[in-house]
Amino acid sequence: MIEHVEVGGVTLHLSQPDTTESPWIGQGEVLKQILACWLVVDKLDQPLTPRLVGTPGIGKTTLAMAAARERQQSVYIYQCTSDTRPEDLLVTPVLGEKGTIQYHASQLVTAMLTGGICVLDEGNRMNEKSWASLAPLLDHRRYVESIVAGITIKAHADFRCAVTMNDDESTFEIPDYILSRLQPTLQLTYPSRDDEMAILKYHLPFADDELLDLTVEFLQKSHQLKLDFSTRDGLNLLRYALKRIAQDPKHPLAKEVAWRESLERCLGDDAHDLQSLADKKNQALGGSSLPMGLGDFFFDPNDPLHPDYDDEDDDDYEDDED
Repeated sequence: MIEHVEVGGVTLHLSQPDTTESPWIGQGEVLKQILACWLVVDKLDQPLTPRLVGTPGIGKTTLAMAAARERQQSVYIYQCTSDTRPEDLLVTPVLGEKGTIQYHASQLVTAMLTGGICVLDEGNRMNEKSWASLAPLLDHRRYVESIVAGITIKAHADFRCAVTMNDDESTFEIPDYILSRLQPTLQLTYPSRDDEMAILKYHLPFADDELLDLTVEFLQKSHQLKLDFSTRDGLNLLRYALKRIAQDPKHPLAKEVAWRESLERCLGDDAHDLQSLADKKNQALGGSSLPMGLGDFFFDPNDPLHPDYDDEDDDDYEDDED
């Protein structure tokens, strides 16, 4: 692994790739879609930078890493946050020995220089100023400018990128000129029962079949009710239950008791009744009831002082009396 590269007379110290092993199980079509985005079909063609969208814990980052392994390229993951600065994304100056300044390339810039793949994780958490610094990288220009180091960094021909975004409220609204560069949008759905069981067994091959069945049934029901419990939640739920059972070999907790305790500790009391939780969620989202206005909090709908009060009904009643 190359440790540093010189660009425009400036030595950049490179980041290390992510070497986590985690296969992509099931949903082969979406894996084909991201690989298609990274193809180049002509010397005048450019790779695309897709958005991978889905609920937290559904496997967006795992999908991008699996696609990178499929292409036999190193993968670098940059975790986006609400306080990410352009220099964090690109090149950061660090105080070295004897008061010297060293310039450290981020995971993104390292992928650009070495021809790797960068995953911008949770991109909907990042502010517009940081996104603006990536605008030339995400179109045909394929370069970034580091103000801190005073250099322009061009992307290797093999460099590829993807952005993951959670299906929830963004910290910042991503501007249209950036969204137009992050195409297409690949939507991840929850895995089938067989795929979810295979995922749990891969990560926890030592788990008891009874506990696995309880967890998968819980997850599948939550998916059907459009709740936000993910496979990651199932893994944490199983791990804690297994630890509680193994904690005291002389008096281990019964499997179902340990699983229910884990369900409550990991996912909350409401997780015991998924249907009620789904009903509460629907009510919170509006359900079938009419939306309330500000006046509804202070006046009865029939009160003449209500801002939306319509006296036409009273006039009609008086006309009938006449």
